Amino acid sequence: MKILITICARGGSKGIPGKNIKMINGRPLIAYTIETAQKLARVLDVDITLSSEDEGIIACASDFDLNTKYRRPVELATDHAGKLDVIRDVMNYEEVSRDCTYDFVIDLDVTSPLRTVDDLISAIDILKSTEEAVNLFSVNKAHKNPYFNMVEQKEDGYYGLSKKGNFLTRQSSPAVYEINASFYIFKRRYFDAYNTAVTPFSLVYVMNHLCFDMDELSDFDYMEYLLTHDKLNFRL
Repeated sequence: MKILITICARGGSKGIPGKNIKMINGRPLIAYTIETAQKLARVLDVDITLSSEDEGIIACASDFDLNTKYRRPVELATDHAGKLDVIRDVMNYEEVSRDCTYDFVIDLDVTSPLRTVDDLISAIDILKSTEEAVNLFSVNKAHKNPYFNMVEQKEDGYYGLSKKGNFLTRQSSPAVYEINASFYIFKRRYFDAYNTAVTPFSLVYVMNHLCFDMDELSDFDYMEYLLTHDKLNFRL
């Protein structure tokens, strides 16, 4: 089983300027993801690659022993470029340059670093165990439930529950999950047929610990508080 880990980190973030290499708890943010990937590479047959167009990010990754000759094309380094196209492009580059075909591709998101090697190994096993499944992504149990306490505007202008159901409590409603963006795992054949993260043959890995994606500066501040005050109930 041969695995490629992609770490996609472009420059030009507007929500948190320079977020991929912004210092957090004394280290660049990208270091947490690189080191998790390196830990997995010690137990499985893993290659690790970086997708970036930003020389500052590339140099920072090199400081943590992640080196690459790949440069993300300009058209894939815009606000409108799709993540899956980015992953596919660097995957194709690595398969050609290494003369191999990967069995699985794992994308680790720099801005959602609260994952462990055990999470990744367990998730790989889940995806491997279902032949028909083509991909898997990490989730947490949702704090709100569309069957019980989430509403949307209807065609007549009034508001109602997002999903229909006769549930009197949140606990009795069907379980729903939030995609936390920490990691996505793909079987190689996924890239021959799909260009959306959620497919008819997707699975999830439910994290039993805190995980969230940092979109705004307040998210970054919260993450730094958790790390500097040792508030996580697990070890990265």
